[in-house]
Amino acid sequence: MLPPRLAQNDRFGIAFVCAGNICRSPMAEAIFQHQVSTAGLQDHVAVRSAGIGDWHVGEPPDHRTLEALTRHGYPLLGRRAQQFDPAWFPDLDLVVALDSSHERALRDWAPSESDRSKVATLLSFDPAQAASRDVPDPYYRDDAAFEQVLGMIEEASAQLFRQIRPAIT
Repeated sequence: MLPPRLAQNDRFGIAFVCAGNICRSPMAEAIFQHQVSTAGLQDHVAVRSAGIGDWHVGEPPDHRTLEALTRHGYPLLGRRAQQFDPAWFPDLDLVVALDSSHERALRDWAPSESDRSKVATLLSFDPAQAASRDVPDPYYRDDAAFEQVLGMIEEASAQLFRQIRPAIT
């Protein structure tokens, strides 16, 4: 499922995708970027996030997303929501959906079987959470839901990073 070891000058391209790119996927982007930077691999990995829908394009992340990230020490400055563009597939090695509905949409948008094979759900990388499949959308819930979602994303992102690290080092 993961690509083979990359050539020395290539960057591993990864995109995290949720519904509107204001809650879950920006959290995943910030957390994963922090893991990459902490490992000193920021020159080898290109991390981005996007939404399936266009209804929040240009907006900053939800204030509860920013507050949860700040409480846990993850910077996400100047980030604005964007919609996933299927034209990105050639530049991406992995497209990580935050739930199974996003996974289905991304696979439908993929222009080739090779691109479809790049799509996976975030929780599929974490054996402890894989049965859940979906990171719940905290948008219509309280601050505690954002904390719960952040914890889920931290754990799954750590597992994902462990799995792709050999391809980028």
